[in-house]
Amino acid sequence: MTVQAPPHTEDRSTPDPRTGLRGSIRRHPLTWFFALAYGLSWAAWTPYVLSENGLGIWHYAFPGNAGTTQLLGVLPGAYLGPIASALLVTGITEGRAGLRTWRARMTKFRVGLRWYLLVLLSVPAALTLASVALGGRGPELPSALILAAYLPGLLVQMVTTGLAEEPGWREFAMPRMQHRYGPLVATLVVGVLWGAWHLPLFLTDWGGGPHVPAYVPVEFIATTIAFSAVMTWVFNRSGESMPLVMLLHTGVNNYFSIAWSDMFPRMSERDVGHALLLATTTAALILLAATRGRLGLPRRHPHE
Repeated sequence: MTVQAPPHTEDRSTPDPRTGLRGSIRRHPLTWFFALAYGLSWAAWTPYVLSENGLGIWHYAFPGNAGTTQLLGVLPGAYLGPIASALLVTGITEGRAGLRTWRARMTKFRVGLRWYLLVLLSVPAALTLASVALGGRGPELPSALILAAYLPGLLVQMVTTGLAEEPGWREFAMPRMQHRYGPLVATLVVGVLWGAWHLPLFLTDWGGGPHVPAYVPVEFIATTIAFSAVMTWVFNRSGESMPLVMLLHTGVNNYFSIAWSDMFPRMSERDVGHALLLATTTAALILLAATRGRLGLPRRHPHE
């Protein structure tokens, strides 16, 4: 007697990796990264925006430290957004291999002394020249206290701003955007999204408060686009060294936080944005012309 085999049925015990939430993240990693970076950060910033440090709807003031409320108001959302989103999406889409690549970029300190000197010296030099060009008299020599605080301040910025933002925007988004669209489009998109990510903060003490002039966030986004061109060049030319990229970013923040007001005491806070836009735009135009738009990306890149 012949026994007929039962008809083949699909094993439904193992979920299809192409469907569901994980499947969507695997198919659209960049979209999910940007959506999560915005959603997580903006949700975490909502109490800060609604507080007395922002719109004043919530009658609570965030405690300050050294004249700023950024530690408790800004940093939680900054950490929760780009870096957390990058790690989550990388883990889901590329697993341990992707996380090892992420760690390799994040710990690539060995890029040559000349690169560190270039970033450490060119950032304050460019910002000082831009400030002078805008009418800043001097500059006055920074005090010994400022000089002593400069390097420690830079290290603090690396752990706060640098670590919060760049593992997402530059380490996760830039290589994938360049692979798909090339360096110019990637720089433009990341620059716009990086700048717009900060928009809720312009309603708070961080960005000038609810009555900040409309041109301020517009100028800021223009600056992030120009600065992104410089950072793309450093990222590509250094072999994707994230410590160097973070040093470039935080070098700007550190200069304005510690040294600038001491060197240009007659200039206003609004001049900070103007000086940064002038310096980054000038540097971006020079690099775009010198690299013919490639911003350090090798010709052998798969996008080609």
